[in-house]
This record gives sequence, C-alpha cells and structure tokens, in this order.
Amino acid sequence: MSEFGTLESRVRRKSLLSKVCKAEDTIQYFQAGQNLLWSGFTPAGYPKEVPIALADHVEANNLQGKMKFNLFIGASVGAETEDRWATLDMIDRRWPYQTGKNIAKGINAGRIRMGDKHLGLFAQDAGYGFYTENGRYDIGIVEVSAITEDCGLALTTSCGIVAEALNLCDKIIIEVNTGQPSFEGMHDIAMQQKPPHRAPFLITEAHTRIGTPYVPCDPDKIIAVVESKRRDKGRAFADMDDTSEAIAGHIMEFFSHEIKMGRLPENLLPLQSGVGSIANAVVGGLAKGPFHDLSVYTEVLQDTMLDFFDGGNLNYASACSLSLSEDPGFPRFFDNWEKYFDKIVLRPLSISNAPEPIRRLGCIAMNTPVEFDIYAHANSTLVGGTRMINGLGGSGDFLRNGYIKMMHSPSVRPSKTDPLGITCVVPKAPHIDHTEHDLDVLVTEQGLADLRGVAPKERAKLIIEKCAHPEYKPILEDYFEMAAKDCLERGVGHEPQLFDRAFKMQQNLAENGTMRIKNWDIKIDLCE
Repeated sequence: MSEFGTLESRVRRKSLLSKVCKAEDTIQYFQAGQNLLWSGFTPAGYPKEVPIALADHVEANNLQGKMKFNLFIGASVGAETEDRWATLDMIDRRWPYQTGKNIAKGINAGRIRMGDKHLGLFAQDAGYGFYTENGRYDIGIVEVSAITEDCGLALTTSCGIVAEALNLCDKIIIEVNTGQPSFEGMHDIAMQQKPPHRAPFLITEAHTRIGTPYVPCDPDKIIAVVESKRRDKGRAFADMDDTSEAIAGHIMEFFSHEIKMGRLPENLLPLQSGVGSIANAVVGGLAKGPFHDLSVYTEVLQDTMLDFFDGGNLNYASACSLSLSEDPGFPRFFDNWEKYFDKIVLRPLSISNAPEPIRRLGCIAMNTPVEFDIYAHANSTLVGGTRMINGLGGSGDFLRNGYIKMMHSPSVRPSKTDPLGITCVVPKAPHIDHTEHDLDVLVTEQGLADLRGVAPKERAKLIIEKCAHPEYKPILEDYFEMAAKDCLERGVGHEPQLFDRAFKMQQNLAENGTMRIKNWDIKIDLCE
C-alpha cells in the first residue's frame, strides 16, 4: 500500500479491477510497427511502467531494431522511457517534440523519422486522424491518478493530447499512479467537436473553467490496468546567473514603461513562459520584481513559478503541464500541496495553446530561441539549420497570437574552443520558425529592442545596438552596412542581405570553432 492510497481506492469503477496486471504482462499486446499514443507533456504525466517493461523485454531478447514503434505524444516525456527506447532502436516515427541526447542523435542520424509541428495544432490534428494510415492508434497508454465510477480518467501532472485522441485508440492501457497524491480536481477537460460543430472556448480569465475534471473513456477498450509508483523524472534547471538576471531586469523595466504608457495594466496581462533553464531563470527574476496580482496562461509551469506563488505575486496559473524538476521541484510542490493545488488548472493542449484564449486574454509571450537575425526572424529548432534539438514546441502558438510577443536569449554562447564562440544575433537565421511578423521584442543581457512599428533597416540597427555582444557588434555592423549599400544600389534593399556572405559566421563556426570571423571578404577559404 502506498502512503497515498491503494489501487483499489483509486479505481472506483470496480469492474476494471479484474484487468489489473503487472507491466510485463502487457507485452503480449505489442507488435512491431504499431502506432502508440502516450499521455505526457514535457516530461510530466507520462506512462512509465509499461514503456520500461517493453524496453527491458527488447534488451533482454536482443530485439533492438526489430521491435520498433511509431510514437505519438503531446510533447517530450522522461528520458527513462523515450530516450531509452531510442538507445534500443525502438522508435521508427516520433511526433511532434522530444527531449533526450539519444533520441536527438537517432533523429539526426536518420534512424528516427521525426516530424515537427506547432503543439497547439498537433493536438487537434491528432484528433482529426492526420498522422496514421487509418487515422487511428493501435494502443494508448495513459497515466492517471484515478478512474471514476463512470470511467472518467483523472490525469496526473499533464493533459497533453489525451482528450483529443484517446477515442481514436483501439486498445487502452491505464497506469494508475499511487506513488504520489491524486491530482483529481486540478484538470479542466473540455471535449471539442470537429468543425463545423466546434464551439468557442469561453475563457475570459486564466482561472476560468469550462469543462470537467475528467477525460471520458470507453471501458470496453481498456485491456489492462497497471499500478505505478514511479514519479516524473522532470528536467533539471540551471541556476539563475548574471545573464538571466540581466535579461529579467530589462524585461521588468520594459513592463514598467508599458504601464506608464498605458499599454499594460499595473498587474500586467497573463504571462506565458516557454520551457528550459533560461525561461525558468527569467521567470525567477520576474518573481522578485515589483508586479503583483499576476496571472499565468501558459503551456508549462516550471520550478520558479512556485517562487511566484510563494512571493504572493501570482494569484493563479493555467497550463497544460506541471513540468517541475525531479528535485527540488516536485518535492517542494508536494510538501506545500495545500498552498498550490487550488491555484493551478491543467488543460488539454488544444485549449492551453489555442489562439482564441491567448488572443482574448492578451497573453505576454516569452520564449527562448537558438538564435535570431538582424531582421527579427528566429530559429528555435535546428542548430546550423540542420541539427534538430527538441522541436518547435508551443512557442509559435503564443508568439503568433499574444499581445506582446517576446524572445529572450543570451547574446553569446560558448563553443568548444571559444567562450564567446557563438553569437545568438546573426545576419540571417539558417532556419526560421518565427518570422519578423511574429515578434515584437527581442532581449539579451545586453539590452532590449522594442521592434513595434520599426521598419526593417532601422530594426536591424536597433537589434545590433541593443542585443548583440560587444565582440560581435562591429562585425554585424560591418555586414549590415555592406549589405545595405549593395542592395540599395541595385534597388532591392528592403531587407538587405548578401547571400554569398550571410552564413559565413555559421560556416566559420563549423570549420574553425568560432563565429568571430576576421573579415567579410569572399575568398577560396570563406572562413579566413
């Protein structure tokens, strides 16, 4: 028995207790080539027992590369599941977002066919049946806190795409997690109809609820119920540093100015923050700021959101996922359960990331790119334009629809040989996920560039002046002046670029380990 109750107490539809089995007993249901749908979102609320049992089976029987599946999940899940599956060559196709060194390696080596997608669109498109041959999934594996008498599923730390796609699964395996408190009551599940019968989302504040706490499920599809006591292995976050403190400082100064200008209320508008250490650290800086009575409407809640609650700044938060670190995030949350539980609502991905409430609420979107260029095109996914990291995620959902759309990044990152070897401000992004039309504000520790109402050539000067590192500022200025002179003389100068030089910094990094090029001359050795 767990300190959080028994399996029998969590499964209130008693007929399902006859389907209780061990995780290894479910292996009989799996065959190579199946389309699998999992619960989970950045890594929270994902099934653990069954995926780990399958990995153990493949490893023990030398089935690497022979027992491969097509894996569809709302976003990334724990490394002990999908990243281990990648190590064992168990993944053929993977949509739409992932995290892990080995799965990224498999994607970039061509062993895993990954497709990237705006997460807000993936949820509904999965429900439409766009991703499989017949629009269906062979097996759905879902982690829950409880099952009601009428077979309503109370999910755990995320909603993901379960609400949209579970009814498309031919068979369903339920993992009931008794190793943590029940999250029953935290979720707001609104089941959508397909167009032309879709109704509006009547969300007018971050805490508005429009659904029920449960995902409906057909009990006849459930083939197994497995007890789990494993907790999410959430990602660890880097501590705040001078760079993230400076970025947060620039953002707070900008917010104060917007309040003074009458463009923001004193308690701002609902905040959205992306995933990762930089976003987490920036929120931590904002939590120390002067703003109170705040709300959050976002897709993930990371560790420093708890700082916001503890400081009394944050009244309420809506998200798709409680994406806390394994330590100290989740222990801190569980130790202060009564403080946080009633202030958080978790929604299906298709609602948390839907354009309609994002635009209605006037969300302030804050996300981190790999790099952005001097005209405010941003790359979030592909290093060097070719190497996939994790995926687009939900950043575009908020950056295309928010009230103020902001991206923040360090001005430089270290390369293997140069501590200032990579500039995050480049002449032209080698891959573009977010265009100049999506972004209002760019921020680095060097400063903040407010791009609203600024034409492209003036925008380039402003971005270089405010955001570029001092080591790269003269290099970028030289490029822009050269490109502007050449393009304007030819009458093609709206957004000046020289394509024989635009990617020289990236090429120099690939060949010489730094973007600090010596000159812009074009010679046989472009990287001289």
